[in-house]
Amino acid sequence: MSPPVKLFFLAFLALLAEVHGQLQIGFYNQSCPTAESLVQQAVAAAFANNSGIAPGLIRMHFHDCFVRGCDASVLLNSTANNTAERDAAPNNPSLRGFEVIDAAKSAVEAACPQTVSCADILAFAARDSANLTGNITYQVPSGRRDGTVSLASEALANIPAPTFNATQLINSFANKSLTADEMVTLSGAHSIGISHCASFLNRIYNFSNTSDVDPTLSSAYADLLKAKCPANSTRFTPITASLDIITPAVLDNMYYTGVQLTLGLLTSDQALVTQANLSAAVNNNANNLTAWASKFALAMVKMGQIQVLTGTQGEIRTNCSVVNSGGLGYVGMGSGHPSEVATS
Repeated sequence: MSPPVKLFFLAFLALLAEVHGQLQIGFYNQSCPTAESLVQQAVAAAFANNSGIAPGLIRMHFHDCFVRGCDASVLLNSTANNTAERDAAPNNPSLRGFEVIDAAKSAVEAACPQTVSCADILAFAARDSANLTGNITYQVPSGRRDGTVSLASEALANIPAPTFNATQLINSFANKSLTADEMVTLSGAHSIGISHCASFLNRIYNFSNTSDVDPTLSSAYADLLKAKCPANSTRFTPITASLDIITPAVLDNMYYTGVQLTLGLLTSDQALVTQANLSAAVNNNANNLTAWASKFALAMVKMGQIQVLTGTQGEIRTNCSVVNSGGLGYVGMGSGHPSEVATS
């Protein structure tokens, strides 16, 4: 090999290594060209049967990315020796759509064995859900790898609670390199979906010593919620309310109009108008659907790149709910002594 050719070859290898460590649009164009369409078909079939699957899949992608990054750790089952993320209070029993990811994974595995990660399938499914419910389309950079560790304690520590105030929300998203404006933008996902009574019970019963109901919640709306939700509701009580009562089945900007009208269901929803910069973002989103939809797509892509595993990191699971046979996941405990997580 002549020196110029060798230098070109080495430079090409370096470029490949650089690209390999990043996500790419069309990552599976050669290795599994039908991957994204197979996921889209699985999501569309589930959506036709139950439209509530769409907000469930968007929420699942969010809950995955906020814990260990977008590595499909939220899909792993608990074992005899470990309680996984999916069984943590923020996810159980409210997280839904696992069976859709499993169906998509089965279809993709049949076409392209051991090629497409569960993390990418979840990212594709969230994108397809946004398209089905809001006609919001965007390209998903892919090439994620699957993690091998899933801990309920980390879900509790990283997923923003429905009772968070503005400062807590801003800090939670900042910890994932997302701005306050992106936090407000992504909160628009609450334009669809439901919430269990326990998540907003604090606003309608015994709010404070001087008020039974949160004064930042419409009193008429509070009465409706009280009629629906018993005071002793828990996260397992199978009673829910729509997060957006204006257009509950459409991913749009009416969620922000609801917040302006004190119809935000959760403390974290109404918190978006408690600081001037956040309130300005709410007003902008409420006034311009097209601008918000564009920002939402960009924010979803950015969120989907949080702490991703690429290249030779992690693995490509053949079954999204368990790590590959023989694999062991470890998580550092700060002292330098890893704690083994059971994987079968």
